[in-house]
Amino acid sequence: EMIHSLFLINHSGDIFLEKHWKSVISRSVCDYFFEAKEKAVDPENVPPVLQTPHHYLISIYRDKLFFLSVIQTEVPPLFVIEFLHRVADTIQDYFGECSEGIIKDNVVTVYELLEEMLDNGFPLATESNVLKEMIRPPTILRSVVNTLTGGSNVGDTLPTGQLSNIPWRRAGVKYTNNEAYFDVIEEIDVILDKSGTTVFAEIQGVIEACVKLTGMPDLTLSFMNPRLLDDVSFHPCVRFKRWESERVLSFIPPDGNFTLINYHVSSQNLVAIPVYVKQNISFFETGPCGRLDITIGPKQTMGKTVEALMVTIHMPKAVLSVNLTATQGNYTYDLATKVLVWDIGKLNPQKLPNLRGSLSMQAGAPKPEDNPSLNIDLKIQQLAISG
Repeated sequence: EMIHSLFLINHSGDIFLEKHWKSVISRSVCDYFFEAKEKAVDPENVPPVLQTPHHYLISIYRDKLFFLSVIQTEVPPLFVIEFLHRVADTIQDYFGECSEGIIKDNVVTVYELLEEMLDNGFPLATESNVLKEMIRPPTILRSVVNTLTGGSNVGDTLPTGQLSNIPWRRAGVKYTNNEAYFDVIEEIDVILDKSGTTVFAEIQGVIEACVKLTGMPDLTLSFMNPRLLDDVSFHPCVRFKRWESERVLSFIPPDGNFTLINYHVSSQNLVAIPVYVKQNISFFETGPCGRLDITIGPKQTMGKTVEALMVTIHMPKAVLSVNLTATQGNYTYDLATKVLVWDIGKLNPQKLPNLRGSLSMQAGAPKPEDNPSLNIDLKIQQLAISG
């Protein structure tokens, strides 16, 4: 078998739900995980795969919850990690959020879902629209009726798609308005040097789809420059041989929302950086003080607005306090962590945001290194950086 048991653990380390597909495994197996969690300090740093004398523990951290699976034989870890993400995505899709409170409130439905998603330790039905045919999403009316009648959310018939060679799509889909939406979401990771030259740049992208079409549609999606995309992973509906030969996405889509493709654009290709930064942070040899002056402006935004702009600076330990003026947004300085956060919000290209002022230093402390690094976060709607 593949996955033997699943434990859901909250941020403070309490097991609040467990599911066993074979025999019951004692909760004490989680002690190895708790040891690793203590050592890691940050939950994101807990090793995803842990080896114990008799089991492997494979976990993910999502929405302040740990999904911990217990495996008795060696299996590909990424296979298990992908399944755990599917469980979290399904809970999110069914109940609107994936949290301890929501899972406890809908514990019966969660158990029903886990029973269908895994059969004897192997993934079975992980497609959202197939699951929704088998286990109807809870509504207030359905919950009241089930309470009064002793009924459940489990459907009476097996989903039509489950028996076909297209298990991700149910049969007999009908819509009065046929529509298909594709949302390209790209995340850029860039390192710039002091002069603004790109040291490293890459793009992680995903295409989210919402398809509401009648019958059994066969779609084709082509890209302007498919050679840019490397390290791609597809939804099972994509015909991989056609992609390999023609670099075209050909597929019969699931009904509703799904992730069509994840991709990566490497730094060999020129990545357009949407903002520029002029910064000067200096510390003086004489006197316990320093100066800070930062300006940010739009660069290659194709006329789109830069939103949710935020600058984070990890200051040297010798900086006791800051006295700054921001022309746009607000700033905070945490004395304990020495982190300066400048929350700009929407970038106004007519009046560029500037943050300047003085830094108070600890008396007698050695002069820190000039120019600590700046972390810049931003969002741009309706713009794909990769082109």
